[in-house]
Amino acid sequence: MTHPLDLKNLNYAVLIPARYKSSRFPGKPLVDICGKPMIQHVWQRCCDAVGSDKVFVATDDKTIAAAVKEFGGQFIMTSDTCLTGTDRLAEANEQLNCDFIINVQGDEPLINPADIRSVINEYLSNPEQVVNAMCRITSREEFDSLNVPKVVCNKDSSLLYMSRAAIPLAKDGQFHFAYKQVCIYAFSKSHLELFHAISKKSPLEQVEDIEILRFLEQGIKVTMVEVEQGSLAVDIPSDVDKIVQKMDLL
Repeated sequence: MTHPLDLKNLNYAVLIPARYKSSRFPGKPLVDICGKPMIQHVWQRCCDAVGSDKVFVATDDKTIAAAVKEFGGQFIMTSDTCLTGTDRLAEANEQLNCDFIINVQGDEPLINPADIRSVINEYLSNPEQVVNAMCRITSREEFDSLNVPKVVCNKDSSLLYMSRAAIPLAKDGQFHFAYKQVCIYAFSKSHLELFHAISKKSPLEQVEDIEILRFLEQGIKVTMVEVEQGSLAVDIPSDVDKIVQKMDLL
């Protein structure tokens, strides 16, 4: 069921966490894609979804902040001690004091504005839940990639587990179907505060390096929303070429 987008009574913002010191791809938010830094592509799509007044980049890096200022975006400075992007959002919301936050990862320059609105709609149907997007995996290469978190949920779209492993995997090793995480999330202010109050990564989060698992390990329901295929994340430098090729086709 589609729920109307009614934000009259709730204060919210779309935050894009961005850090310079990525272990696999230092300086990733500023990598040039078709003449613009990647973070600008993400920012523009977020603006298309909700309007520029509600979009902020959350960063601990002055170079990223300067780039955001140059293209006309808003930014919030956070500390350089954040364990994850979600911890960074929690810090940023200490300044914004929003009722809920939409997190859009800064490494998906092809993110669909309609998918952002879908996550907002689902959140508004039940503000007690955490919401995350997913889409179907169509290739064995993506299914086997350790850079792609795979999603397993029940018939009610509640998250059961998320892993970098190839799941669900048939007994004979064949790939039948699977879903991957699309990095759009919705968190209430209280969920962010709870997440940030935990001073270290939870056991499964630490092993998988998937921060949504911290909520799951705390017994908090995570609802998955299926969105259309098409989003591509930039995890390593070679992914940039795939993004450019797809943009050339748009």
